[in-house]
Amino acid sequence: MRNLTLLTTLSVALIACSNGDNAQASRTGEEAPTTNISPVDRVAFKKNEIATFDEPWAMTFLPDGRMLITEKKGNLLIVSQLGQKIEVSNIPEVDYGGQGGFGDVVLAPDFATSNKVYLSWVEAGDDDTRGAVVGIASLDVTADKPALQKLKIIWKQNPKVPGRGHFSHRMAFSPDGQYLFIASGERQKFDPAQDMTGNLGKIVRLNPDGTVPQDNPFVGQEDALPEIWSLGHRNILGIAFDSEGRLWNQEMGPKDGDELNLVQRAANYGYPIVSEGNHYDGKKIPNHSTRPKFAAPILAWVPTIAPSGLIFYSGDMFPDWKGNAFIGGLASEAIIRITFDGDKVEEAERFAMDSRIREIEQGPDGALWVLEDGKNAKLLKLTPAR
Repeated sequence: MRNLTLLTTLSVALIACSNGDNAQASRTGEEAPTTNISPVDRVAFKKNEIATFDEPWAMTFLPDGRMLITEKKGNLLIVSQLGQKIEVSNIPEVDYGGQGGFGDVVLAPDFATSNKVYLSWVEAGDDDTRGAVVGIASLDVTADKPALQKLKIIWKQNPKVPGRGHFSHRMAFSPDGQYLFIASGERQKFDPAQDMTGNLGKIVRLNPDGTVPQDNPFVGQEDALPEIWSLGHRNILGIAFDSEGRLWNQEMGPKDGDELNLVQRAANYGYPIVSEGNHYDGKKIPNHSTRPKFAAPILAWVPTIAPSGLIFYSGDMFPDWKGNAFIGGLASEAIIRITFDGDKVEEAERFAMDSRIREIEQGPDGALWVLEDGKNAKLLKLTPAR
């Protein structure tokens, strides 16, 4: 693997953002008020509004070109590219509220023959606690009345804690389909991100059946969960592999300091000991440069973009963007394009969307598909303007 530049802080972006609004935000950037941004000069695509949803959270494409889309309150929908919806039944009970509810959905690598899907959601615990879980189920998308069958939970956040923030629960399969990676947020509890006896603030690596691969970095280590792949994370809302098979994540910083990280085996990304942002109460957090033992982000954003969703583009519809990464922005109401050139990684372009962006995916024909955030959120198809 190439050694990448450790840190580039984006203090000046293609879209001017006001940091003053975020100074009064709650402790998570996801809930920050919308910032004022100016539109980009050049429009690279046209937007086609396909359908609307109630608090959508994730989408993935089926082999037949339709999509699976989740809604936080506990809905799973099969959606055509023209916007027709079919509701999937037998959904697990979800603990809905705040940032919690129904979460991610990804297909098993062998979905074409197995009909297996992986889902994440928030589950209630004892004494007003809760945590994210991941389950696997069968889903026949060709059925007249599709339903989840044989649902089995294969992973849980540990421990369950009070509060309704920073679940993360994003998922990605390795390119070879052998391993499932799950993002587990630190639940706004700070210190658990460094506690190896729990999986909060971690990225975990599992076999597709939920068992732990024996070559995981902490297998056999006393006082460490064997599922842990990396640690020191905050609130991971995007995780994806690039064309070289490298795993990346983006995560929200505290007050500013959002990160794009190259996720390395056994690496510690330092939260809450270090960050490129500071606490919302004004307390300073040392930067990564002050603690070289911690892995620094490849990019960090000051002021915040409040990232959500992450993909690497490989399609033909936008040939100039092949190999680029795209991140959705919540508070920034934007789509951020990232370029990679050897050791140089940078934000190349930012597109004003005039709405909080929850999710972004590449369609079968290379179009970009975008889910807005919140109630009456639009599903958008982005195609070249010319």
